[in-house]
Amino acid sequence: MPSPDQSAESDEPDRSRAAVRRTYEDIGDHFSKTREYAWPEVESFVDDAGGVETALDVGCGNGRHAELLAAVADTVVGLDASRALLQAATDRVGDSVALLQGDATRLPLTAGSVDLAVYVATLHHLPSRSARRASLNELARVLAPGARALVSAWSTAHDRFDADTDADAGFDTTVDWTLPGGETVPRFYHIYTPAEFERDVADSDLRLVSMELSSGNCYGVVEPEGKRT
Repeated sequence: MPSPDQSAESDEPDRSRAAVRRTYEDIGDHFSKTREYAWPEVESFVDDAGGVETALDVGCGNGRHAELLAAVADTVVGLDASRALLQAATDRVGDSVALLQGDATRLPLTAGSVDLAVYVATLHHLPSRSARRASLNELARVLAPGARALVSAWSTAHDRFDADTDADAGFDTTVDWTLPGGETVPRFYHIYTPAEFERDVADSDLRLVSMELSSGNCYGVVEPEGKRT
């Protein structure tokens, strides 16, 4: 069952998107140093995609996955809300990726302009279902016909949580990040059940092509709904 700090979904001020951004401004430098390597699930997705013209990394963090995309795309855009993480990404990828500060619910890209995207470990930080749905709809809007994206979120299947993976809905929680001096900074998460993850994608403008549970995360390969025959 959820622990005492896990509550029903809420739009309380301390769980606003601005508060989440401030969290990663506070921990961004240290957080980046612990996220050196790309996730194997993302590596496999990008490797399978082949060459494309334009790729997008939503919630790019320190650029570790944008770096993968740069190997297969002519142009890569990396977007994150945190300036601290974008600075780390600049140090890592230089000018091989166009880095933008922005909001996953309002992507600063034209419709149908992206051929390949990753949206990894970011959806679960958005503090309301409406914001998460809006971000999925934005991803659908910017994907070109036939384009695909990989979306991931923490799941109740993760061994950190004593939760029912078969439940209809997940829960909100905070997970502390400990800085080198011992200060702890709470990070907001919405922990998805697999059924809820599938439902949120189904209720958006995306179509779920495939889904798997891996390393305690839901991974969904998605495409814009109605864009393929």
